[in-house]
Amino acid sequence: MSFQAYLDKIEEKTGKTPRELVDEAHQRGYGAADVKAGTILDWLKADYDLGRGHGMALVQVIKNGAQISDKHVGTNGTHSDPSNMLWLDGKATNPALR
Repeated sequence: MSFQAYLDKIEEKTGKTPRELVDEAHQRGYGAADVKAGTILDWLKADYDLGRGHGMALVQVIKNGAQISDKHVGTNGTHSDPSNMLWLDGKATNPALR
């Protein structure tokens, strides 16, 4: 599953766009460099019932922003994405899906 597919599934499960969840995480102080992934995963599990795989995709975005490594772009692997920039504003507004 690609990073973008993980984010799209998170939106389906929580009813919130990835950007809304990132904003919420930052309001809680979870975007700070010293915050451990486990702290964020615990919050996502408790409040949104997200498992580790989906949670770690969101941790990546919370900690590092929407840009991902080029190694995930245009490959034939299961984690391949079409772009190194993830869409955080919801599936319905993603221009790549139109």
